[in-house]
Amino acid sequence: MRSKSGRERRAEPRAAAHGGVHLRGDGLLEGRVEGRLLDTSGHGFRAVHNCPTLASGQVVTFEHSGAAGRARVMWTRIDGDQVQSGFYVLG
Repeated sequence: MRSKSGRERRAEPRAAAHGGVHLRGDGLLEGRVEGRLLDTSGHGFRAVHNCPTLASGQVVTFEHSGAAGRARVMWTRIDGDQVQSGFYVLG
């Protein structure tokens, strides 16, 4: 992610990822959200999904082919009918 000054703000490199991700948490659609991984890093991942109510600071449980656990929503961006969120994996 680039800042307004054009400088890269990410501390870790990202690697493209594929496959599904399952999210659970309070306030999620039907208690479970299905998504698709876009990329991963050493401490997080980015996914596209169908839950526009995910908000920064919310903690979810997740499962994808590379990991499972708890993650904090760092940001959510809505562009038309596509929703993307960035997640920081907790402990």
